[in-house]
Amino acid sequence: MTDRGRHLPIVGSTVRHLAWQDEEDTRRFAEQLAARPALRDAFIALHGDLGAGKTTFVRHLLRALGVAGRIKSPTYTVAEPHETATGTAWHFDFYRFDDPREWEDAGFRDTFAQPGLKLAEWPGKAAGLLPVADLDLHIEAAPDGDGRAVTLVAHTARGEALLP
Repeated sequence: MTDRGRHLPIVGSTVRHLAWQDEEDTRRFAEQLAARPALRDAFIALHGDLGAGKTTFVRHLLRALGVAGRIKSPTYTVAEPHETATGTAWHFDFYRFDDPREWEDAGFRDTFAQPGLKLAEWPGKAAGLLPVADLDLHIEAAPDGDGRAVTLVAHTARGEALLP
């Protein structure tokens, strides 16, 4: 099955807006998301400026999925696998991704074709190579400067099942 076949887009997209006042809100959302069965094989693309909270969210989500020990950002390695109670979760950070040949050389096409959760920071750097995300999660500083404004956009039925 192709990458696109695993993540069939739905007509239109469903959008939800959230406000995270502090890191505790981020943790709570991650725990709620971790409890959803659809997460097991989802692809979530994380968008936001440096320091927006993408990696913090991923750490809370992986902790909620049972990952123990240090959870480091894959900024230099591009990808880090983690074993969770429900299977493998891959954390990608494409910030330093420059060459599409890296995609093939690293076997990312095969990784995305396998079952398991995929979380990708800076997905725009791998545009055209990634499958359709089930859920886009946009994190930015709240307009009032207090907390984070979060926009969730579901592109597939699986993404819809992940929405609060």
